[in-house]
Amino acid sequence: MRRLGLFLIGAGLAAGVFGLTGGRAVPHADAAAPPLPAHPLRVMSLNQCTDQIVLALLPKDRITSVTWLSRDPLTSRMADTAMQVGANFGAAEEVLAERPDLVVTGVFTTGALKGLLRRLGIAVYEAETPESFDAIARVTREMAAVLGETAKAEAMIAAMTARLAEAAKAPTHLRVAAWDGGGYAPGAGTLYHELLTAAGAVNVAAADGVNQFAEFDAEAVLMTAPDALVQGVPTPDEPGLRREAETHPLARRFYADRTVTVPQWAYVCGTTYSAEAVTLLAAAFAALKRQGLDTPPFGAP
Repeated sequence: MRRLGLFLIGAGLAAGVFGLTGGRAVPHADAAAPPLPAHPLRVMSLNQCTDQIVLALLPKDRITSVTWLSRDPLTSRMADTAMQVGANFGAAEEVLAERPDLVVTGVFTTGALKGLLRRLGIAVYEAETPESFDAIARVTREMAAVLGETAKAEAMIAAMTARLAEAAKAPTHLRVAAWDGGGYAPGAGTLYHELLTAAGAVNVAAADGVNQFAEFDAEAVLMTAPDALVQGVPTPDEPGLRREAETHPLARRFYADRTVTVPQWAYVCGTTYSAEAVTLLAAAFAALKRQGLDTPPFGAP
Protein backbone atom coordinates (compact mmCIF):
# COMPACT_ATOMS: atom_id res chain seq x y z
CA MET A 1 0.00 0.00 0.00
CA ARG A 2 2.81 2.40 0.85
CA ARG A 3 4.62 1.69 -2.40
CA LEU A 4 1.34 2.08 -4.28
CA GLY A 5 0.92 5.51 -2.70
CA LEU A 6 4.41 6.55 -3.79
CA PHE A 7 3.67 5.27 -7.30
CA LEU A 8 0.52 7.40 -7.41
CA ILE A 9 2.54 10.46 -6.42
CA GLY A 10 4.86 9.83 -9.34
CA ALA A 11 1.97 9.19 -11.71
CA GLY A 12 0.28 12.41 -10.59
CA LEU A 13 3.42 14.42 -11.25
CA ALA A 14 3.79 12.94 -14.72
CA ALA A 15 0.13 13.71 -15.48
CA GLY A 16 0.59 17.26 -14.25
CA VAL A 17 3.52 17.88 -16.58
CA PHE A 18 1.43 16.48 -19.43
CA GLY A 19 -1.32 18.94 -18.55
CA LEU A 20 1.01 21.92 -18.41
CA THR A 21 2.31 21.18 -21.89
CA GLY A 22 -1.23 21.05 -23.26
CA GLY A 23 -0.91 17.38 -24.13
CA ARG A 24 2.17 17.99 -26.26
CA ALA A 25 5.21 15.79 -25.80
CA VAL A 26 8.10 17.44 -24.02
CA PRO A 27 10.98 17.50 -26.51
CA HIS A 28 14.02 15.43 -25.69
CA ALA A 29 17.07 17.45 -24.76
CA ASP A 30 20.37 16.57 -26.39
CA ALA A 31 22.31 17.93 -23.46
CA ALA A 32 23.18 15.78 -20.46
CA ALA A 33 20.99 15.79 -17.37
CA PRO A 34 21.37 18.92 -15.23
CA PRO A 35 24.31 18.52 -12.83
CA LEU A 36 23.62 18.22 -9.12
CA PRO A 37 24.24 21.51 -7.29
CA ALA A 38 27.23 21.54 -4.98
CA HIS A 39 25.25 22.91 -2.03
CA PRO A 40 21.51 22.84 -2.76
CA LEU A 41 19.56 25.53 -0.94
CA ARG A 42 16.07 24.59 -2.17
CA VAL A 43 15.47 20.85 -1.85
CA MET A 44 12.19 19.13 -2.70
CA SER A 45 11.55 15.47 -1.87
CA LEU A 46 9.02 13.37 -3.80
CA ASN A 47 9.37 10.14 -1.83
CA GLN A 48 8.34 9.47 1.76
CA CYS A 49 11.55 7.60 2.54
CA THR A 50 13.83 10.28 1.10
CA ASP A 51 11.70 12.76 3.05
CA GLN A 52 12.91 11.19 6.28
CA ILE A 53 16.59 11.68 5.47
CA VAL A 54 16.13 15.15 4.01
CA LEU A 55 14.22 16.25 7.11
CA ALA A 56 16.88 14.78 9.39
CA LEU A 57 19.85 16.31 7.57
CA LEU A 58 18.71 19.75 6.44
CA PRO A 59 17.55 22.85 8.28
CA LYS A 60 13.93 23.67 7.51
CA ASP A 61 14.80 26.77 5.48
CA ARG A 62 16.57 24.60 2.88
CA ILE A 63 13.53 22.36 2.29
CA THR A 64 10.82 23.60 -0.07
CA SER A 65 8.54 20.62 0.62
CA VAL A 66 8.28 16.91 1.35
CA THR A 67 5.42 14.54 0.57
CA TRP A 68 2.18 14.78 2.51
CA LEU A 69 2.77 11.17 3.62
CA SER A 70 5.51 12.31 5.97
CA ARG A 71 3.04 14.21 8.16
CA ASP A 72 1.55 10.93 9.41
CA PRO A 73 3.25 10.03 12.73
CA LEU A 74 2.26 6.38 12.32
CA THR A 75 4.48 5.86 9.29
CA SER A 76 6.86 8.82 9.54
CA ARG A 77 9.55 9.20 12.18
CA MET A 78 9.96 12.85 11.15
CA ALA A 79 6.27 13.81 11.24
CA ASP A 80 6.74 16.72 13.65
CA THR A 81 9.45 18.26 11.48
CA ALA A 82 7.46 17.58 8.31
CA MET A 83 4.62 19.67 9.70
CA GLN A 84 7.00 22.64 9.79
CA VAL A 85 7.83 22.60 6.06
CA GLY A 86 5.74 22.57 2.93
CA ALA A 87 3.89 19.46 1.80
CA ASN A 88 3.56 18.32 -1.79
CA PHE A 89 1.23 15.91 -3.55
CA GLY A 90 3.51 15.34 -6.51
CA ALA A 91 1.75 17.76 -8.86
CA ALA A 92 3.80 19.29 -11.66
CA GLU A 93 2.52 22.74 -10.72
CA GLU A 94 4.08 22.30 -7.28
CA VAL A 95 7.50 21.39 -8.68
CA LEU A 96 7.50 24.33 -11.07
CA ALA A 97 6.10 26.77 -8.50
CA GLU A 98 8.61 25.83 -5.81
CA ARG A 99 11.54 26.05 -8.22
CA PRO A 100 13.80 23.66 -6.28
CA ASP A 101 17.44 23.48 -7.25
CA LEU A 102 17.35 19.77 -6.37
CA VAL A 103 14.57 17.17 -6.41
CA VAL A 104 15.20 14.01 -4.41
CA THR A 105 13.39 10.85 -5.49
CA GLY A 106 13.44 7.13 -4.77
CA VAL A 107 13.82 4.08 -6.98
CA PHE A 108 10.03 3.62 -7.13
CA THR A 109 9.58 6.99 -8.80
CA THR A 110 8.97 6.17 -12.46
CA GLY A 111 11.81 6.56 -14.90
CA ALA A 112 9.53 8.56 -17.19
CA LEU A 113 8.86 11.06 -14.41
CA LYS A 114 12.53 11.47 -13.57
CA GLY A 115 13.29 11.90 -17.26
CA LEU A 116 10.62 14.59 -17.56
CA LEU A 117 12.04 16.51 -14.62
CA ARG A 118 15.54 16.40 -16.08
CA ARG A 119 14.29 17.54 -19.49
CA LEU A 120 12.63 20.45 -17.72
CA GLY A 121 16.09 21.41 -16.45
CA ILE A 122 15.60 20.24 -12.87
CA ALA A 123 18.44 18.41 -11.12
CA VAL A 124 17.26 15.03 -9.79
CA TYR A 125 18.96 12.77 -7.27
CA GLU A 126 17.65 9.19 -6.99
CA ALA A 127 18.24 7.43 -3.69
CA GLU A 128 18.31 3.69 -3.10
CA THR A 129 15.67 2.12 -0.84
CA PRO A 130 17.76 0.42 1.89
CA GLU A 131 16.69 -2.95 3.31
CA SER A 132 19.58 -3.44 5.74
CA PHE A 133 21.49 -1.37 8.26
CA ASP A 134 24.61 -1.48 6.10
CA ALA A 135 22.56 -0.09 3.23
CA ILE A 136 21.03 2.56 5.52
CA ALA A 137 24.51 3.79 6.42
CA ARG A 138 25.56 3.85 2.77
CA VAL A 139 22.43 5.65 1.55
CA THR A 140 22.64 8.20 4.37
CA ARG A 141 26.27 8.96 3.55
CA GLU A 142 25.57 9.25 -0.18
CA MET A 143 22.63 11.60 0.29
CA ALA A 144 24.54 13.64 2.86
CA ALA A 145 27.35 14.12 0.34
CA VAL A 146 24.85 15.45 -2.19
CA LEU A 147 23.21 17.74 0.38
CA GLY A 148 26.49 18.91 1.92
CA GLU A 149 25.77 17.59 5.41
CA THR A 150 28.34 14.82 5.90
CA ALA A 151 29.12 15.64 9.54
CA LYS A 152 25.49 15.38 10.58
CA ALA A 153 25.15 12.10 8.71
CA GLU A 154 28.15 10.60 10.47
CA ALA A 155 26.67 11.54 13.85
CA MET A 156 23.39 9.83 12.90
CA ILE A 157 25.22 6.71 11.73
CA ALA A 158 27.32 6.62 14.89
CA ALA A 159 24.16 6.73 17.04
CA MET A 160 22.64 3.92 14.97
CA THR A 161 25.78 1.80 15.27
CA ALA A 162 25.86 2.27 19.03
CA ARG A 163 22.24 1.14 19.41
CA LEU A 164 22.84 -1.95 17.28
CA ALA A 165 25.96 -2.84 19.26
CA GLU A 166 24.09 -2.53 22.55
CA ALA A 167 21.24 -4.73 21.33
CA ALA A 168 23.73 -7.36 20.14
CA LYS A 169 25.23 -7.83 23.63
CA ALA A 170 22.49 -10.10 24.97
CA PRO A 171 20.46 -11.76 22.20
CA THR A 172 17.44 -13.71 23.43
CA HIS A 173 17.15 -15.95 20.36
CA LEU A 174 13.38 -15.92 20.72
CA ARG A 175 11.67 -17.46 17.71
CA VAL A 176 9.31 -14.78 16.48
CA ALA A 177 6.94 -14.13 13.59
CA ALA A 178 5.97 -10.72 12.30
CA TRP A 179 2.27 -11.48 11.96
CA ASP A 180 0.60 -8.27 10.89
CA GLY A 181 -2.44 -9.66 9.08
CA GLY A 182 -2.97 -10.02 5.37
CA GLY A 183 -1.57 -13.55 5.23
CA TYR A 184 2.10 -12.63 4.76
CA ALA A 185 5.21 -12.31 6.90
CA PRO A 186 8.55 -10.66 6.04
CA GLY A 187 11.38 -13.06 5.31
CA ALA A 188 15.07 -12.50 4.63
CA GLY A 189 16.03 -9.54 2.51
CA THR A 190 13.52 -7.21 4.16
CA LEU A 191 14.10 -4.36 6.59
CA TYR A 192 11.61 -5.93 9.01
CA HIS A 193 13.77 -9.07 9.10
CA GLU A 194 16.79 -6.88 9.84
CA LEU A 195 14.97 -5.31 12.79
CA LEU A 196 14.05 -8.69 14.28
CA THR A 197 17.50 -10.24 13.93
CA ALA A 198 19.32 -7.11 15.09
CA ALA A 199 17.12 -7.23 18.20
CA GLY A 200 18.44 -10.72 18.94
CA ALA A 201 15.50 -12.81 17.72
CA VAL A 202 15.09 -15.55 15.10
CA ASN A 203 12.61 -14.78 12.34
CA VAL A 204 10.71 -18.04 11.74
CA ALA A 205 9.37 -16.74 8.42
CA ALA A 206 12.94 -16.81 7.08
CA ALA A 207 13.84 -20.19 8.57
CA ASP A 208 13.37 -22.07 5.31
CA GLY A 209 15.30 -19.59 3.24
CA VAL A 210 12.23 -17.55 2.37
CA ASN A 211 13.21 -14.26 0.79
CA GLN A 212 11.13 -11.09 0.84
CA PHE A 213 7.54 -11.86 1.93
CA ALA A 214 6.18 -15.35 2.61
CA GLU A 215 2.60 -16.54 2.84
CA PHE A 216 1.96 -16.77 6.55
CA ASP A 217 -1.56 -17.41 7.81
CA ALA A 218 -2.92 -18.94 11.03
CA GLU A 219 -1.93 -22.41 9.84
CA ALA A 220 1.66 -21.23 9.38
CA VAL A 221 1.67 -19.92 12.96
CA LEU A 222 0.48 -23.32 14.17
CA MET A 223 3.13 -25.14 12.15
CA THR A 224 6.08 -22.94 13.16
CA ALA A 225 4.93 -22.34 16.77
CA PRO A 226 6.87 -19.09 17.36
CA ASP A 227 7.62 -18.02 20.91
CA ALA A 228 6.13 -14.58 20.25
CA LEU A 229 4.40 -12.47 17.64
CA VAL A 230 5.47 -9.02 16.47
CA GLN A 231 2.99 -6.54 15.03
CA GLY A 232 3.10 -2.98 13.79
CA VAL A 233 1.36 -0.40 15.91
CA PRO A 234 -2.17 -0.25 14.41
CA THR A 235 -4.18 2.81 13.55
CA PRO A 236 -6.76 3.35 16.32
CA ASP A 237 -10.18 1.96 15.43
CA GLU A 238 -9.10 1.16 11.88
CA PRO A 239 -10.87 -1.96 10.58
CA GLY A 240 -8.99 -4.39 8.36
CA LEU A 241 -7.06 -7.62 8.16
CA ARG A 242 -4.53 -6.49 10.77
CA ARG A 243 -7.27 -5.95 13.33
CA GLU A 244 -8.71 -9.37 12.43
CA ALA A 245 -5.28 -10.92 13.04
CA GLU A 246 -5.09 -9.28 16.46
CA THR A 247 -8.47 -10.70 17.44
CA HIS A 248 -7.97 -14.12 15.88
CA PRO A 249 -8.73 -16.92 18.40
CA LEU A 250 -5.19 -18.24 17.98
CA ALA A 251 -3.68 -14.88 18.90
CA ARG A 252 -6.09 -14.33 21.79
CA ARG A 253 -5.60 -17.77 23.31
CA PHE A 254 -1.88 -18.35 22.92
CA TYR A 255 -0.26 -14.97 22.25
CA ALA A 256 -2.20 -12.45 24.34
CA ASP A 257 0.87 -12.04 26.58
CA ARG A 258 3.39 -12.85 23.85
CA THR A 259 2.76 -10.08 21.31
CA VAL A 260 5.04 -7.06 21.04
CA THR A 261 4.58 -4.03 18.81
CA VAL A 262 7.02 -2.07 16.69
CA PRO A 263 6.47 1.41 15.18
CA GLN A 264 5.47 1.18 11.54
CA TRP A 265 7.85 4.00 10.61
CA ALA A 266 10.76 1.76 11.58
CA TYR A 267 10.17 -0.66 8.70
CA VAL A 268 8.21 1.46 6.21
CA CYS A 269 11.40 3.43 5.51
CA GLY A 270 14.94 2.43 6.35
CA THR A 271 16.74 5.25 8.17
CA THR A 272 19.26 5.46 10.98
CA TYR A 273 16.26 5.94 13.28
CA SER A 274 15.17 2.36 12.54
CA ALA A 275 17.73 1.36 15.16
CA GLU A 276 15.48 2.96 17.78
CA ALA A 277 12.97 0.18 17.06
CA VAL A 278 15.71 -2.40 17.54
CA THR A 279 16.26 -1.05 21.06
CA LEU A 280 12.52 -1.28 21.77
CA LEU A 281 12.25 -4.81 20.38
CA ALA A 282 15.34 -6.06 22.24
CA ALA A 283 13.90 -4.78 25.52
CA ALA A 284 10.51 -6.40 24.79
CA PHE A 285 12.11 -9.73 23.90
CA ALA A 286 14.24 -9.63 27.05
CA ALA A 287 11.11 -8.99 29.15
CA LEU A 288 9.41 -12.04 27.64
CA LYS A 289 12.46 -14.16 28.39
CA ARG A 290 12.53 -13.01 32.01
CA GLN A 291 8.92 -14.14 32.30
CA GLY A 292 9.81 -17.57 30.97
CA LEU A 293 7.95 -16.94 27.71
CA ASP A 294 10.85 -17.96 25.49
CA THR A 295 9.45 -21.35 24.50
CA PRO A 296 6.50 -22.10 22.18
CA PRO A 297 3.09 -21.69 23.86
CA PHE A 298 1.91 -24.94 22.32
CA GLY A 299 3.38 -28.04 20.71
CA ALA A 300 6.84 -27.88 19.19
CA PRO A 301 8.10 -26.32 15.95
